[in-house]
Amino acid sequence: MGCVSSKESRRRPPGYEDPNTLARETTFSVNEVEALYELYKRISYSITKDGLIHKEEFQLALFRNSNKRNLFADRIFDLFDLKRNGVIEFGEFVRSLDVFHPATPVEEKIAFAFRLYDLRGTGFIGREELKEMVLAILNESELLLSDDAVEEIVDQTFRQADMNGDGKIDPDEWKVFASKNPALLKNMTLPYLK
Repeated sequence: MGCVSSKESRRRPPGYEDPNTLARETTFSVNEVEALYELYKRISYSITKDGLIHKEEFQLALFRNSNKRNLFADRIFDLFDLKRNGVIEFGEFVRSLDVFHPATPVEEKIAFAFRLYDLRGTGFIGREELKEMVLAILNESELLLSDDAVEEIVDQTFRQADMNGDGKIDPDEWKVFASKNPALLKNMTLPYLK
């Protein structure tokens, strides 16, 4: 019996977790977790054939380009890399994607979006962080706006979100702001899971 066990573990990549366990810990069904495993395998073997998703593979999967530096992709990768070891394992992949499930509470989506914009991990979003993310999103969308237009977006966001006027957006302020601006979370749900 020991041979079967060791043979089975050789076929699974590092960080593989049982779909039943992942389904119990997330909003995904066992079938959805198994489908995510097929997606995970395609991504994790696209460049480096080790069964782990590296940043270049992640960027290639998201944007069809593994060479172009992208702050948005880097931030999402960093948030998915729960162990902070430079790769995304299967369990991390499923647990992180859970926030994009249609049945995931909006509060979790808001909290994830806050962490995405909190570039420095300080527990608040500063003006420069917001500007960097706005520029990254515009760049990814291939939208070109003048510096003045970008500044106006940042200024307007701060006028609406920074309710206590301290020059930073804290998690509670972000929650109120996101609740009033649902378009901010429109990409936080994967429609094909509905």
